[in-house]
Amino acid sequence: MRVTTKGQVTIPQHIREKLMIYPATEIDFIEEKGRVFLVKRKGKKASTRKFAKLRGIATVNMTTDEIMSLTRVDR
Repeated sequence: MRVTTKGQVTIPQHIREKLMIYPATEIDFIEEKGRVFLVKRKGKKASTRKFAKLRGIATVNMTTDEIMSLTRVDR
């Protein structure tokens, strides 16, 4: 793994999936005895975690127009 000129690194996908790290997930770097650890920050709301488990698994066999018609009420 290489650090960019902006100090960025890419967390490998298998690690992001295992730790449920998604865009906007808060993380911390902890230094201990000359080593640095990346840890997922605690304190996220339970409802956020519940939805995170479902992210990316929904499948719909409907068109956008069909979905929109379900949300509209005829007046």
